[in-house]
Amino acid sequence: MFGRAPKKSDSTRYYEILGVSKSASPEDLKKAYKKAAIKNHPDKGGDPEKFKELAQAYEVLSDPEKREIYDQYGEDALKEGMGGGAGAHDPFDIFSSFFGGNPFGGGGGSSRGRRQRRGEDVIHPLKVSLEELYSGISKKLSLSRNVICSKCNGKGSKSGASMKCHGCQGSGIKVSIRQLGPSMIQQMQHACNECKGTGETINDKDRCPQCKGEKVVQEKKVLEVIVEKGMQNGQKITFPGEADEAPDTATGDIVFVLQQKEHAKFKRKGDDLFFEHTLSLTEALCGFHFVLSHLDGRQLLIKSQPGEVVKPDSFKAINDEGMPIYQRPFMRGKLYIHFTVEFPDSLLPEQCKALEGVLPPRTSSQLTDMELDECEETTLHDVNIEEEMRRKQAQAQEAYEEDDDIHGGGAQRVQCAQQ
Repeated sequence: MFGRAPKKSDSTRYYEILGVSKSASPEDLKKAYKKAAIKNHPDKGGDPEKFKELAQAYEVLSDPEKREIYDQYGEDALKEGMGGGAGAHDPFDIFSSFFGGNPFGGGGGSSRGRRQRRGEDVIHPLKVSLEELYSGISKKLSLSRNVICSKCNGKGSKSGASMKCHGCQGSGIKVSIRQLGPSMIQQMQHACNECKGTGETINDKDRCPQCKGEKVVQEKKVLEVIVEKGMQNGQKITFPGEADEAPDTATGDIVFVLQQKEHAKFKRKGDDLFFEHTLSLTEALCGFHFVLSHLDGRQLLIKSQPGEVVKPDSFKAINDEGMPIYQRPFMRGKLYIHFTVEFPDSLLPEQCKALEGVLPPRTSSQLTDMELDECEETTLHDVNIEEEMRRKQAQAQEAYEEDDDIHGGGAQRVQCAQQ
């Protein structure tokens, strides 16, 4: 991160909050904070904002590295992230570290309680077919996860003891600073390589033989994922507290996100299903029937009414044959059938004559035979309109590029002539 070094005049406020001088020793800081924190604790009717400020000031000044940054660059540098940030810890956690709990009664921390860090959720995509979403299914999935070591109860050592890492002073983070210029600094923050970001170190001889000091071990677990009828693409199925375990951390969740696979015949829109079907011209005019295989294997007989004519690009609907509605599986959406009519490429003269005898008569021309003779005859050609448009677009682009080359060359010649 890059930034301008703040003015040095911003580096006295934290000392004033604690009521100490800039030369105060770590012991002086500790005494000043302890006295002021007890006085201003919210459980004693103190000002919560003042209590928070005291904790923030002590958290910075009690850390030699952060104090050095604060003294040199001021509060703004800490706000921009140098030294891991200012006020990054819960003020009640800092207070509890002095007294081992709440000195005002109960011994169990402040009235607000100590906040526990929460582990990350683990997200898994789960591919499902439209048939599985229609009928519902149960899937058993085997997963690996970290669990607290049972031999050392997550301590990492045989004795249960650990030491604060000297490399990062127990923060788990190291910050390095580079001066790039007279008023430019760069700070880089990374996990401490000595303790792997835990803030603790364990003696090699005292390491737990089961987890090797890692505090967690891997285990395989089988989860049964129940996909209910009518669930949607993108819907989440959550297993609370089944993600990786870690000491002093609330375990996150395992979340499965449903991903619906494309279906060859059916399309889904919400609770409705769409099915494409092509009719011949004879079926469209004279009636049709066909069998539709549904997503649950049932065979539906689809047929037209006597004398009914189906027009191209028309839709018909069947109630209660769409998708089951989630958590109301006995209710379903609609099944829409989209009809396409396939016309013959050509007809024989006798077929035309037979059709003219049953179909409505042609629209009679308003022109006389003499007027028709005076008209110019034309010839119709078959055309693929999409291909035709692409070809014309390519020709236009080619013509534009040629024109650009001509004008560009002309301008160059004029320039050469002027020189």
